[in-house]
Amino acid sequence: MNEIKNASKVYSSSSVVADVTWFYACLAEEVPDNGGVCVKYQDRQIALFHFTRRNEWYATQNECPHRQQMALSRGMIGTQGEEPKVACPFHKKTFSLKTGECLTGDECAIKTYPVKVEEGKVFIGIINNETTVK
Repeated sequence: MNEIKNASKVYSSSSVVADVTWFYACLAEEVPDNGGVCVKYQDRQIALFHFTRRNEWYATQNECPHRQQMALSRGMIGTQGEEPKVACPFHKKTFSLKTGECLTGDECAIKTYPVKVEEGKVFIGIINNETTVK
């Protein structure tokens, strides 16, 4: 991910600064290669993906906005050009794993979360607040 992590602040290329709470999701070995799992955090279901072919980790909301089904963690991951994506297993709508943008032309989008792996443990960042830096 194109982010610089500094303590509990995330600075991204979009010039947004946010306070992030990192929570332990699982062990890295518990996520299938080139696949995903569903992680529960408070009242949220988060889809966590290990894109081993690219050596990258991504997290998104688990709910597909098309029909409000908790299914994205079971979707297939791949690329569209250089953009990593996930396809909903039911409706085949595809979403960018980086930005959450729908890649099939629909107006819907999904929420994405920062991910870090430390000593074999996967952590997902929950953004507490965001401020645009000028």
